[in-house]
Amino acid sequence: MTVRRLEPADTDAVQELGPDASWLSASWGGPRGFTASGHAWAAVGRNGCILAVACTYFRGTGYEDVAVYTVPDRRRHHLALACVTSLCADITSRGHTPSWNCSLHNRASRLLAWNAGFRLVREYVHYAAGSPVSHHRLSA
Repeated sequence: MTVRRLEPADTDAVQELGPDASWLSASWGGPRGFTASGHAWAAVGRNGCILAVACTYFRGTGYEDVAVYTVPDRRRHHLALACVTSLCADITSRGHTPSWNCSLHNRASRLLAWNAGFRLVREYVHYAAGSPVSHHRLSA
C-alpha cells in the first residue's frame, strides 16, 4: 500500500469506488476532474485499487475543507489518517489552513479529525432543504 497524490491515471480507480464515494468527486466535476485537481491523496493497494482517499472538498481563499472516504472493509486500519496527514501537509504548503466539518453525531469522523490534529472550534446546527425525514418522525 502506498499513500500518494492521485493523478489522472487513477480515474478508473476512483470510478470503481462506486456510488457511495461519488460525492467526493462530484465537487470536482467527476472522477476525471477529481484526479486531475491535485487536491486528493489516497492509500492505493498494490493492485491499484483505492483503499482510502482524502481530498479538499471546499476550497476558499484561506481554508480548505477536508473530506474523507475509506472502503468499508479497510476502515479502522488508519489508512484514512495517513491520507489526511498527507493532504493537510499539502494544504499547509499552499499557504492555506485545513478545516474539518462534520455532523455532531458522526463519531467516526470526529475521532478521525481529532487523531489528525484538528481541534473543535465550535458546534453548529445543520439545516437542509427538502424532506429527507419521514413524516412519522415529524409528528413525534
